[in-house]
Amino acid sequence: MKPRDNLQFSLLKKITLAITFAFAMQGCSTEQQSVVNAEAEQKLPNIVIILADDLGYGDLGAYNNASKIPTPNMDAIAKAGIRFTDAHTPSAVCTPTRYGLLTGRYAWRSRLKKGVLYGESPALIEDGRMTIQSMLQDKGYTTAGIGKWHLGLGNKAKTDYSQPLRPGPVSSGFDYYFGIPASLDMPPYLYIENESVLQSASSEVTKGKLARYGGDGFWREGASAPDFKHIEVLPTLANKAENYIKQQASSTKQPFFLYMPLPSPHTPWVPKAEFKGKSEAGTYGDFVNQTDDVIGRVHSALKENGLSDNTLVIVTSDNGSHWKASDIEQYNHLANAHWRGMKADIYEGGHRVPFIASWPKHFPAGSVSDQNLSLVDLLATIAGIVDSKLPSDAGEDSYNLLPAFYGKAGMENIREATVYHAIGGMFAIQQGPWKYIKGQTSGGFGSKGQRKKLLKQNPDTPKGQLYNLANDASETQNLYLQNPDKVAELERLLERYRQQGFSRPMTGHTNKG
Repeated sequence: MKPRDNLQFSLLKKITLAITFAFAMQGCSTEQQSVVNAEAEQKLPNIVIILADDLGYGDLGAYNNASKIPTPNMDAIAKAGIRFTDAHTPSAVCTPTRYGLLTGRYAWRSRLKKGVLYGESPALIEDGRMTIQSMLQDKGYTTAGIGKWHLGLGNKAKTDYSQPLRPGPVSSGFDYYFGIPASLDMPPYLYIENESVLQSASSEVTKGKLARYGGDGFWREGASAPDFKHIEVLPTLANKAENYIKQQASSTKQPFFLYMPLPSPHTPWVPKAEFKGKSEAGTYGDFVNQTDDVIGRVHSALKENGLSDNTLVIVTSDNGSHWKASDIEQYNHLANAHWRGMKADIYEGGHRVPFIASWPKHFPAGSVSDQNLSLVDLLATIAGIVDSKLPSDAGEDSYNLLPAFYGKAGMENIREATVYHAIGGMFAIQQGPWKYIKGQTSGGFGSKGQRKKLLKQNPDTPKGQLYNLANDASETQNLYLQNPDKVAELERLLERYRQQGFSRPMTGHTNKG
């Protein structure tokens, strides 16, 4: 299914939301389907997805009572809706997670087998691939993205910013897009609007130093627009989002989709003056607090414009926090809670993230779900909300988890299993409490050195890792040698997922990938 061009639709009439989802349940059982309350004449909701950058599971007070960072706005959203405790990103770094979230497909099925893209990389989302935004366009939504793109622009080996930025956000299904090309520490430093730049990168900036080392913020040297200021990006995006929401409230009756991938609290860690000292976790913590403030501004804009009652708001993160052992020691703050590892790692700290969602009168307030969730599931879940059936060549790894959002306690996992990916390309697969890692190390930053050290200490170190998360949430006891049958079972399942090109239940689908 190809995304439509940037079109405007007529007013959308009320339709019946058949939330029995005979077609949209994507492998859910009859019992799971029955938890969805089918109410006639329900207006399609607005949908807002806020994706923080490097926000840790333990940064939010809703997840960590001992957090050193005030996060009142995210905590309020969690209190008003549902909080997932077993939510994961498909990758432990940003670009592949963003691809997976928008397409419902693991990024390692694309050309990106490891690492991330950069500011001058070509577009990663394939031409014609269904995305959340294109699917919602087909259901009559107006769609907007405001924030960090980081999925490549153009179709040349090196993006030419003097030419229309196509393919890019607009060709993927956004009617409007405003933001920055990649991470806030990656050149070129400039703003893009739809398919062009607001100001060309005619200046150069020198490399910055991270606050933990006494600097004002880390960024790579490179091209920059003369008026670009790192510290002003987050406030600029917040203003754009507020204005967009106000415009939607006053100008149209169409439902809207707002995707807001924030560039924070990823480096360079540049909180505005009014947020400095607001946390007890240094400059990073202050930047998290400012991130929370932006989320609060978006949520307030929905309320002030009379849109909150029929708006689904989701807040999550693209991977775990880049929070080192030295940071933990200095501030006594567990950004990734008690999970092992951090951003880039195959361990839980790399990809288990906060995930909160609010939709008044639909999701039970103050509820908690232990359902295993991957951000690739958002495509199928949203398709379920708007009664859209996914074709077999879309959302290959996406499950509809809407029953879990409705707070049905004691449900079995809807997913058969979930695949995770580290920055260096290392795989892991989780089924129930069992997690198999196809490698000997974290798979993250410095993993080559880790492996050399491991083998030097013990040449007979197991080739892989197996953990029972129900008994060993911190992944301290490798059960690989004690449970060869379980290792073999999970290895076969991982290989099947990789070879057949999909992991969600589908019939008649034989595409290899």
